[in-house]
Amino acid sequence: MTTIAFIGLGTMGAPMARNLLRSGFKVRIYDVNPDVVGLVSKDGGLAVRSAADAALGANIVITMLPNGEHVESALFGQNGVIEVATPGTLVIDMSTILPIVTDEIAVRLAKIGLRFVDAPVGRSSQHAVDGKLLIMVGGSDADVASARPILEKLGDTIVHCGTVGTGSRMKIVNNFMSITLNATTAEALTLAEASGVDPELARQVMLGTVAGQGHMGTTYPAKVLKSDLSPGFMIDLAAKDLGLALSLAKRLGLDLDTGVAAQSVYRSAQEHGLGRQDWTAIYEAKRATLKFKFLLNSK
Repeated sequence: MTTIAFIGLGTMGAPMARNLLRSGFKVRIYDVNPDVVGLVSKDGGLAVRSAADAALGANIVITMLPNGEHVESALFGQNGVIEVATPGTLVIDMSTILPIVTDEIAVRLAKIGLRFVDAPVGRSSQHAVDGKLLIMVGGSDADVASARPILEKLGDTIVHCGTVGTGSRMKIVNNFMSITLNATTAEALTLAEASGVDPELARQVMLGTVAGQGHMGTTYPAKVLKSDLSPGFMIDLAAKDLGLALSLAKRLGLDLDTGVAAQSVYRSAQEHGLGRQDWTAIYEAKRATLKFKFLLNSK
């Protein structure tokens, strides 16, 4: 029987550990909070007193912790995993941490013969309960294949993003977009309400446009990702309409910070002669800046 060490029983970790128990795995559980350990132990988890105790005899070690320092402490600190883990043990870090820390962890584990994949998760705590997380995995083909039977008990969408560290990077990119969109969503609904428009009505209207449907599924695959920058909606018009929204907000005494930030992006694209191209051309403008920086760094 596969024995799994599960370290970190927070909002996401606890239901994940329970799903592994329901799937028939032997799970050794550890968290700095003994109360949550006690709760999961009632569902069959074997409670232990340290990360090292959790890893004792385990084939798989899973960490699901708040930040990189916690992961490093659990693996390399006093009473950490490496004190007892045998060569060939597969470590799966499912935390959301800085990619550079992920890279460093992978190197340190490889030096002592431990395998490693990074597998941060997307979606909500309810998806964790239901075993329907989206899991972004970075690692070698062989290590990901070894991890997959475990991950499939935790999520219904397993995406192999590439080599070690790419799962962590994909998670950061995903969170950047969703978190910044949350701020813009709040500003849009506030603008609607301040203008005398019912926020629920505004939400329903925007679900019928790119505003609610999202660029990833609409404009980008239709235009810039097909290398088609012929204007469906010109940058000049987008900049004009954004200016109208910011003017309205000013009259209403609202500060739309994400709107102001976006205005600088559109203005920069106009200054670089892209005003009459499709509004998705701002992606090409950003990519051009990236390529220029690569050229500078290579000299």
